[in-house]
Amino acid sequence: MADDKKAVVLLSGGLDSATILALARQEGFQCHALSFDYGQRHKAELKAASTVATAGGACEHKVATLGVGFIGGSALTDPGLSVPQVPTTGIPVTYVPARNTVFLAVALGWAEVLGARDIFIGVNAIDYSGYPDCRPEYLAAFETLANLATRAGVEGGRFRIRAPLLHLTKAEIIRTGLKLGVDYQLTLSCYAPSDAGHVCGVCDACRLRAKGFAEAGIPDPAGAI
Repeated sequence: MADDKKAVVLLSGGLDSATILALARQEGFQCHALSFDYGQRHKAELKAASTVATAGGACEHKVATLGVGFIGGSALTDPGLSVPQVPTTGIPVTYVPARNTVFLAVALGWAEVLGARDIFIGVNAIDYSGYPDCRPEYLAAFETLANLATRAGVEGGRFRIRAPLLHLTKAEIIRTGLKLGVDYQLTLSCYAPSDAGHVCGVCDACRLRAKGFAEAGIPDPAGAI
């Protein structure tokens, strides 16, 4: 039988995922945090994810090794492509082909085993970088798939893909997290950090984070970039 108070939370170690962990905990969920080593160049985020999971009260944190970097096609996984240092238009080169679909599929499998029916993901359709798998229609479609493709769904269970940040600006996300006690100093929001975890300050993720804190009127506790 499903435990309605269990949830799988996708946790990258960034600002958004730290906030959704706090939101899920506020709702009373036992949070099973899930991160991915998928061949990304910014592996420093996995260390941040571990720290955030502990500080955020996750009851468990797993890192799934997928190794999808061989596909290429993204500046986050392909050493032949560079992370842009200036704003871009359209779908950026940092888009990882089918990443959220792969992540959610793994999360769905784990949720079914756990007896959880809620999967939290920190996608955002306002202050985002143009990724097609961050759109509301994509999430709705995946939720439909989740309930068609699983034994739990066929037997009457109901999976929910939860994206509480979907329609919030980055500033609103930050204010929400601070009210919940999120320590953003522990988070890492950078596509090209150093091995020591120092941010580049110029990639899309760094610019969006800086813009969010500036619009919230709050200094970034992780330091200026």
